[in-house]
Amino acid sequence: MRSRRYSSDLTPPWQRSKPVPEVPAEPDLVVEEVTTGFCGAVIRCEKTAQGPTVTLEDRFGKHRVFPMEPRGFLLEGKVVTLIRPRPATATTPTGPAPPRRTASGSLAVPGARARVARAGRIYVEGRHDAELVEKVWGDDLRIEGVVVEYLAGIDDLPAIVKDFSPTPEARLGVLVDHLVPGSKESRIAAAVTDENVLIVGHPYIDIWEAVKPASVGIGAWPRVPHGQDWKTGVCRALGWPGNTGAAWQRILSAVTSYRDLQPDLLGPVERLIDHVTVGGPTGGS
Repeated sequence: MRSRRYSSDLTPPWQRSKPVPEVPAEPDLVVEEVTTGFCGAVIRCEKTAQGPTVTLEDRFGKHRVFPMEPRGFLLEGKVVTLIRPRPATATTPTGPAPPRRTASGSLAVPGARARVARAGRIYVEGRHDAELVEKVWGDDLRIEGVVVEYLAGIDDLPAIVKDFSPTPEARLGVLVDHLVPGSKESRIAAAVTDENVLIVGHPYIDIWEAVKPASVGIGAWPRVPHGQDWKTGVCRALGWPGNTGAAWQRILSAVTSYRDLQPDLLGPVERLIDHVTVGGPTGGS
């Protein structure tokens, strides 16, 4: 007769699998799929003939669908099993609360203080560029100690870089509008060859276009005839008042996160932040 003091499981305790927490796949929960390494926010859960699935969206707007298998995801580096969320009327919480994300899609760091500014810098062309970068990446920039400054154009970029005197400890990153082959901007950027400078850009005539039209409530950004002021032409075509400053505030207020921006802008800005923060000490400015 088996003693009741002993379990029928003869596996030593230290070899038994520890229970994995079940976490409701709530919208905006950021997880990583264990087999592919794909990291993204939960968009939706669906019930299929093969079982429940979850759709994730990464910071570049790419969607992937995964089966909600046991031990199939990482949440803040720990293995979890995603389950379908309870109905909205449920009041009993299960599992850890979804981590808050910054507007750029990064995991927020509760209570983090702004770091002393690094010696390196990120330069952008204009005030609107700087305001958009601040709105979406501001939390990340403060934690990393990265300062963004605007240049009011890049016609004098080679001289500006020379005056900055970049070093491995004080790197410089530059975000350029309309950086496409054959453009004036591409020729100016090519004149800068310092290995401590990274120049990246987006294909849009102005940073306004880097905001998704749907986020602003329009079908598409208008085509403005060559030779006309682009911003003024956009306002005219959309029937907006001619005050481009007010138009920009309207656009900027529609941006709440990286999802409102085109992927062609997201990648370059992330590269600049990585470039400036590699190995650079903080400065005193």
